[in-house]
Amino acid sequence: MNTPTPGISFNLNCEAESIRTKTRDFVTEYLIPLEADPVNFDEHENIRIQTLTGLRKKARNAGLWAPQIDTSRGGMDLSMTACAAMYEEANRSIFGPVTFNCAAPDDGNMRVLQQVASNEQKDQWLQPIIDGEVQSAFVMTEPAPGGGSDPSMIRTSATRKGVEWIINGHKWFITGAANAAHFILVARTEPNPEEKRRALTAFLFHRDQPGWEIVRRIPIMGPEEHGGHCELRFDGLKIPDCHRLMEVGDGLKLTQIRLGPARLTHCMRWLGLAKRCMEIAAEYVNHREGFGVRLSQRESVQLKLGEVAHDIQVGRLLVMHAAWKLDQGERAKKEISMAKVHVAEVLHKSADTAIQLCGAKGYSKDILLEWIYRYARQAKIVDGASEVHRMVLADLYQEQGNDFWKWS
Repeated sequence: MNTPTPGISFNLNCEAESIRTKTRDFVTEYLIPLEADPVNFDEHENIRIQTLTGLRKKARNAGLWAPQIDTSRGGMDLSMTACAAMYEEANRSIFGPVTFNCAAPDDGNMRVLQQVASNEQKDQWLQPIIDGEVQSAFVMTEPAPGGGSDPSMIRTSATRKGVEWIINGHKWFITGAANAAHFILVARTEPNPEEKRRALTAFLFHRDQPGWEIVRRIPIMGPEEHGGHCELRFDGLKIPDCHRLMEVGDGLKLTQIRLGPARLTHCMRWLGLAKRCMEIAAEYVNHREGFGVRLSQRESVQLKLGEVAHDIQVGRLLVMHAAWKLDQGERAKKEISMAKVHVAEVLHKSADTAIQLCGAKGYSKDILLEWIYRYARQAKIVDGASEVHRMVLADLYQEQGNDFWKWS
């Protein structure tokens, strides 16, 4: 008799399943009802801070807080596969991730600080984010000809002067910057353009430090995270060397440590939004009639619903495979890129299909679909455009050949 080979399991353990159902029930009871009342939204179409404060207290009391953080610092210490299940349920509501303190960019910033910061840095810079006292931002992207998807093009400079670093440069589309207090900055410390792997270093700074400014909050087509997407200019910002993250020249390494899991957690959340689109569409077509027939009985409608349901499930399997790989200690570069490309497409397709099925009501602001549709368009751009991830996959295929599809 053949003995089964240990490997991927698509069954959640008891703890992860319990957390998933608790999250689902919390979202259904406390969050989804709030979305229908405009009074719960701020001027940037996000949840009002006053409303959020009470919800966060409820989430903490329910044991649903900071799932990515060690229990010693007040988190839930979930594996990536358990996070996949929880984040999906959390983002059935547009208010979910920020309520449970697992929204971008704080989610990715907390993860990387927990992994690479010193204990002193964790106490000063990480713990307040975990506790919900401050927001954070990751300061990397620059206007052309600076670095975007290619960090090696970063031009913002950090020049050492004694025990300090002097920062000069220009950044933009920095998510959450207008509300953030703690910033992770990636700057060039090696002027030689040939030293791509060791040219960058990461630093921590506080919003009250002089030598930098927010030039503007950049208007975007979609709803915004708290703090928007900002353009920043640095003109002599001084950062003590003790606020450097990792070693000099480890900036690119830090971005890789941060951005891989961050891309995947985006996908986890987007799957929840995609499923919510299906919920809204299904409820509508199950009740709406035309020409004597319920819409849900029409083959054209059934084909649309079936196609999106199929695509969402493919995305869930891609995400869970990548999460499992990360839990095994692998980088999962290939698996994350595949998930990022597919789930970004699925989110957009789910919102578009749901709007089509709901007709004029779907296009209106009476229901949430138009909000999700505008938000969904960014998915194919943020944390590496889809084209960049397809290039990554093409390079890996050329390198690996048929081993691209190996099981282990």
